[in-house]
Amino acid sequence: MPLLLCSFALTGYAGIRLLDGDVLGVVLWFVGAAVLHDLVLVPLYALADRALRSAAPGTLVRAERINYVRVPAFVSLVLFAVWFPLILGLGGHYAAYTTLDPDVFLGRWLLITASLFAASALCLAARALRTRRAGGATGRGPV
Repeated sequence: MPLLLCSFALTGYAGIRLLDGDVLGVVLWFVGAAVLHDLVLVPLYALADRALRSAAPGTLVRAERINYVRVPAFVSLVLFAVWFPLILGLGGHYAAYTTLDPDVFLGRWLLITASLFAASALCLAARALRTRRAGGATGRGPV
């Protein structure tokens, strides 16, 4: 609990520092972020989860297997949310300020996303193999 309170305090401090003391702007930003999350993003999360579950009904998609899609998708979307101006080529003065090429972000984000899903698929395959071996040793199939 103290760590959570410290993180809120640090976030508030950073927000106030970034907005040059515009307390009303900070409050509006936090409230807007909460409203956007609760009224827009949570229904989208639920809709995507329902679509994923209905794509393969029955025993094919159990909750623990869905996580092998949820986790890489979540990490990829967080990376996109943080870097979307550069991924979409809306970097503006990025090249002038950093002397770096802003055109590499889309390819790198796609590569990271593909790597995340590939690693997740390997983890799922390893788990399925381990479950099969354990089921074969006891005479039972995968549960």
